[in-house]
Amino acid sequence: MSEHRSEPQVGRAHRLPFGAELIGVQQGEGPRTRFRLWAPSRSTVRVEFEYEGKAGTVQMAPAGEGWFEAQAPCGAGTRYRYRLDGDLAVPDPASRFQPEDVHGPSEVVDPLAYRWKLPDWRGRAWNEMVIYELHVGALGGYANVARRLSHIAQLGATAIELMPLNDFAGHRNWGYDGVLPFAPDSAYGRPEELKALIDHAHELGIAVLLDVVYNHFGPEGNYLPQYAKAFFRDDVTTPWGPAIDFRRKPVREFFCENALYWLNEYRFDGLRIDAVHAIGDDGWLRELADRVHASIGSQRHVHLVLENERNTASLLQSHFDAQWNDDAHNTLHVLLTGEHEGYYRAYADRPIARLARVLSEGFAYQGEPSPIHDGAARGEPSTHLSPTSFVMFLQNHDQIGNRAFGERLRTLCAPSALLAATALMLLSPQIPLLFMEEEFGSTQPFLYFTDYGGQLAEAVREGRRREFAKFSAFNDPERRARIPDPNAAQTFALSSPPTEEEPNGSGDATHPNGMGDRAAWLHFYRSALAVRAKLIAPRLNGARALGVELLRTASGLDANALVARWRLGDGETLAVALNLTSDTLPFNPQPAGRVIFETPPRARDRVDAGQLPAYAFIAWLTGDVNAFAQGHDARVAAPAGSAP
Repeated sequence: MSEHRSEPQVGRAHRLPFGAELIGVQQGEGPRTRFRLWAPSRSTVRVEFEYEGKAGTVQMAPAGEGWFEAQAPCGAGTRYRYRLDGDLAVPDPASRFQPEDVHGPSEVVDPLAYRWKLPDWRGRAWNEMVIYELHVGALGGYANVARRLSHIAQLGATAIELMPLNDFAGHRNWGYDGVLPFAPDSAYGRPEELKALIDHAHELGIAVLLDVVYNHFGPEGNYLPQYAKAFFRDDVTTPWGPAIDFRRKPVREFFCENALYWLNEYRFDGLRIDAVHAIGDDGWLRELADRVHASIGSQRHVHLVLENERNTASLLQSHFDAQWNDDAHNTLHVLLTGEHEGYYRAYADRPIARLARVLSEGFAYQGEPSPIHDGAARGEPSTHLSPTSFVMFLQNHDQIGNRAFGERLRTLCAPSALLAATALMLLSPQIPLLFMEEEFGSTQPFLYFTDYGGQLAEAVREGRRREFAKFSAFNDPERRARIPDPNAAQTFALSSPPTEEEPNGSGDATHPNGMGDRAAWLHFYRSALAVRAKLIAPRLNGARALGVELLRTASGLDANALVARWRLGDGETLAVALNLTSDTLPFNPQPAGRVIFETPPRARDRVDAGQLPAYAFIAWLTGDVNAFAQGHDARVAAPAGSAP
């Protein structure tokens, strides 16, 4: 629990230079709100509002360079729209809340009304991060996520990452089709409920990260082209339509202020910026990072993380904390499943060697030609970066949900192999990321879901099925027709864990140690993360890779197995051995140090005999490991089915 409980509760607000801002109660006049809109494609703008049951209209004055502004006698709770040239009525692009969805009126919100329990929460250092990605809607809204936080804390995760919250059309969406970036979607609850969720997470010592989308707007409810055509380029097209024009100052400011808004007004501890390769402006990304760092200062731990297909290592040198390491996932996925279509094609050639490079240098692609990029060079050298500059995962919303049937890894590979790869993810010096429910060995699908109607619904449904036509498993049109309809309510229901279920429920299967299947998987995750928290995370500052050795079979052939070593910040050495084959391999000599984790159970006994068991992971640490909880047994019991 936090030590800051006794501090006075206060409100937090980030004043925006646009949108609706309360400007206080003027003596004898009552509350007032300032409205400001950039509408360079329009000649006149009025703000139409309803406050305390009374309707009003105020003409907005031109303020130069396409800006319009006005003040109106209204306060928090006001519903309002902008009326453009007397015809089109639109919501505020900087709306703080849309109680009636993307086509309805915006609501004036008083951000100071919520009183933070921990206003001076400072966050958590990056080396402590164990990230738990989740979808708020699939878990039943902000209140239900808050009820799961104690489980997440006990698991050993130190941060939750919320998939995008910005307002989207309908009641169901991944969040990447948002059109109002400042408005948390009303399907999940009100803004104060989101703040309460973040506050409670901080009480439990959990940082909260938000996934934000700055590369496109969704296909329904984006009115910007109708009054601010200059927001978009007329010479660059993306899969979502005209590219956003980051060359223009109002556009740059719009998204910079959005980042600062989430970090300051909602007290998020960091942002994961989606698909920055689709933004195509590294200069603006650096500007964004500089603005955030200057605004936050050194008083809080605030982290900026990229998703970047280009592997631009130079962005991680000083501006951003880390990047989602797709190379790590893709190599491990090929090793676990043998799949080699789609983007896995770029990792099908000697995947164990690519994994070795990931563990020793960060990225697998550092400027080499990529077969899925038409042979173009991909990436920059990353050897100089810290291992913590990379977020490693085996599963996330993309890697599960972009499959036709949303299968999790538990259904695609041997459980014992998955356990070994999971142990690598949880105990390597890279920052681990889990996807909700994977700690239970979940087999529940996570599908792509939306809530569109009419022609748009048809286009989304058929477009998704066309995407899979190039895969051999979906050459048959009848099989493609069985791909779940993203707009069906059942698709969302299949992706949503039971909200009333006990997080550590025993499940149906029973493990020989007496634990249910879910509980046994949970025990595995908790044990590995306890080792990480006690023995690895405190030593990560200054950690550097020492190299990776590929292992061979008894006949001298390459095996999908390796030994990796890192020099940790205190000078001690972490070594891991990973065997993702079904064969026992010769293994001699073994790394120096004490075994701090192993799977399968008693794997070290085989190692002492010069053998590395099938589907094994073992970690050694040199130096004093007594900092770990007294009496902890590193011989962790594994879930049912994990034995070779």
